[in-house]
Amino acid sequence: MRSIVFILLFVVMTVSCTRRGSSVRPPVQRHKETVTVNQPQRPGSSRRPVQTRPSQSNPPASSASPGLESPAQTGGNIAGGHRILSGEEIFQRYNTAVFMVYTSNGYVGGQGSGFFVSSNGVAVSNHHVFKGSRSGHQTVELASGERFSVGRILAQSEANDFIVFQVALNGRTVNYIPIASEVPKVGEKVYAIGSPQGFKNTFASGEISQIREGNELQISVPIDHGSSGGALINSRGEVIGITTSGVGDSKANLNFAKSIELVKPYLP
Repeated sequence: MRSIVFILLFVVMTVSCTRRGSSVRPPVQRHKETVTVNQPQRPGSSRRPVQTRPSQSNPPASSASPGLESPAQTGGNIAGGHRILSGEEIFQRYNTAVFMVYTSNGYVGGQGSGFFVSSNGVAVSNHHVFKGSRSGHQTVELASGERFSVGRILAQSEANDFIVFQVALNGRTVNYIPIASEVPKVGEKVYAIGSPQGFKNTFASGEISQIREGNELQISVPIDHGSSGGALINSRGEVIGITTSGVGDSKANLNFAKSIELVKPYLP
């Protein structure tokens, strides 16, 4: 009898110890979850939640309006509905529209610049480039080296220092620079093509420094002898003035051009 009681007591104690041991063990599954959460990320992976990254198969929609080109697509900025041209583009477009002018009174010759404002050879320069020269002793030399005679004088003003004339092209057409539709503003970027000191079709750039009385544009574009009559062009590729003079003994880069507004009423 005592043996049976002893055996029963031994069984009860064994079961009780087993239950107490199981209650203090950490669940195996929970430990695995902890390892998974703290698992280090692979090199190069994003630290942001995966669901916040845009899907490659469905890229985010562009914020640009449909049908409108960006400056990168058009090759430049857009201002007032016109594409802004670089200096390189302006020279490539209008180098052949600017020419050298040679004049003579029969004894002494002179050299200046001029430019076409129409495809049939209507051209513009400074009056002082032609002053004192004789008819038949006035020629133009294109960028290509071809020479043509100056034909009929269409309009001129010594006071405003401009001349409009027809180049005798014998029926051929030429490249020309369109006339600006708006007056320039101080600080605006401008470009000049002319032949200072006889260096044919030299390209230069600067800004409108000020607008003076008498439709005179003060510019920081370098001007020298032989530049007179050249084209002053805005960043939209339109002629805004006739390069005229510079203050030679000044180091302040003081140069001037006559506004194309003076010429507009006399153009065909």
